[in-house]
Amino acid sequence: MAGLATLTDPARVRALNDAFRRSFTGGRVVVTAGVAALTDNTRSAVLAAVRAFDHFDADDDPHGQHDFGAVSVGGHQCFWKIDCYDRSLTAASPDPADPTSTPRVLTIMLAEEY
Repeated sequence: MAGLATLTDPARVRALNDAFRRSFTGGRVVVTAGVAALTDNTRSAVLAAVRAFDHFDADDDPHGQHDFGAVSVGGHQCFWKIDCYDRSLTAASPDPADPTSTPRVLTIMLAEEY
């Protein structure tokens, strides 16, 4: 049952998600067509806002894993979401607390693209 503890360890998942979101290393960062179409300066500001985000509450983070947030930049409301996949990127990770078996994908989108 030791493995079960890591499967449900929100503190470990939260730490991995925060490290990835702040650094953009250790996973894939994907922007939607709407974010890609923003000016270079605005897109850069959106990416910086996602990296700096630290306002988590029970409404947007009910499981304490820091895997979703919203930022406003230059009049654009953007959402970001971290998903934890299995190694094939076709299903959910069997253990999101294990970075060796869990590719993370951070998707950043305009709110209207949700």
